Amino acid sequence: MAENQDIKFNRKAFLTDLSKSISLIEHVEEMGAGLADEGVEQLLLVGCGAPHYMFRAINMWVAGMISEKFIAHLYPAELTQAGYALNERTAVIFGSHSGKTAETVAGADSIRKTEARSVAITQHADSPLAKKVHRAISYGATKQGYFSSVILTLALVNGFLRRLLPRWHGHSRLRSSLHNLPRALADAKQTSLTQGIQHAKSLRKAESMFVIGGGPMYTTAYVFAGCFLMEMQRINAHPIHALDFFHGPFELLDATTPTILLLGEGVYRPHAERVRDFCMRYMGGCICYDASTFEMSGIDALIRPIAAPFIVDAALTNVVEQLAILRDHPLVTRRYMGKVEY
Repeated sequence: MAENQDIKFNRKAFLTDLSKSISLIEHVEEMGAGLADEGVEQLLLVGCGAPHYMFRAINMWVAGMISEKFIAHLYPAELTQAGYALNERTAVIFGSHSGKTAETVAGADSIRKTEARSVAITQHADSPLAKKVHRAISYGATKQGYFSSVILTLALVNGFLRRLLPRWHGHSRLRSSLHNLPRALADAKQTSLTQGIQHAKSLRKAESMFVIGGGPMYTTAYVFAGCFLMEMQRINAHPIHALDFFHGPFELLDATTPTILLLGEGVYRPHAERVRDFCMRYMGGCICYDASTFEMSGIDALIRPIAAPFIVDAALTNVVEQLAILRDHPLVTRRYMGKVEY
């Protein structure tokens, strides 16, 4: 039965799922500005899994534009182990779609006795995480929690930097781009639908595969390999940073190794292009998703490098959704997560 089924894309539902986060952009910007007004000088972005790597991409993008280290990303357990001074000049931003991620909730609880401010970006305002922080940003029930949190984290960072740094020149360009991001994400998913279905059919019997990306695009390599393939499909997938590819991992690859290469925009692109050239020369090619091939209508040129990982992520969702059908393994199936104590 699965042989004759292909996924469809409901563009209207996709955009509706992101409408709440879009309506909150200006409010969340003001929240970020308010943190700066209160004397906050550094944001610590804290989460596990996909939120952690989403925060990582944003941190890298900001670090490439300003010299001062105003933003850092951490795992929750690192809050008390990395030597950060959690005082009134620090705001800790926690990310968890469910608001129930045990490590993240525990991290929020651990700083309640400090003078640091705390903010949660999550689905529901009454979740365990939201109840542990000073302020909660709730984007409501949605199937697009990941992209909702991307939009709102960037809005918070944008407001914070605008108030903290008068020379921050990205404010209006980032704000307008965030308002246009849902449409650009939908375009990416829609235009790559047929491609994604075909890639899934070629990968359906793969027992392992490699997913490669550089810089902020490593976020998407990790999320696709770790969250989509390992967690949702139980496929032995390995995320590899393009800068590490030639320092061990490439010895495992040959023409029979399913390899997905993600090319972003910005300073890390040449490293991914080097991987692509290697794959063409020695492996006969690879599956390639190139951010530069997506129009990203309404996304400012300055913002494209940070939009790129999420644009490619939207395209890759077609692959995993089709794999779920072909492998008769629904995306919500879990063996351990949320099922047993761990």
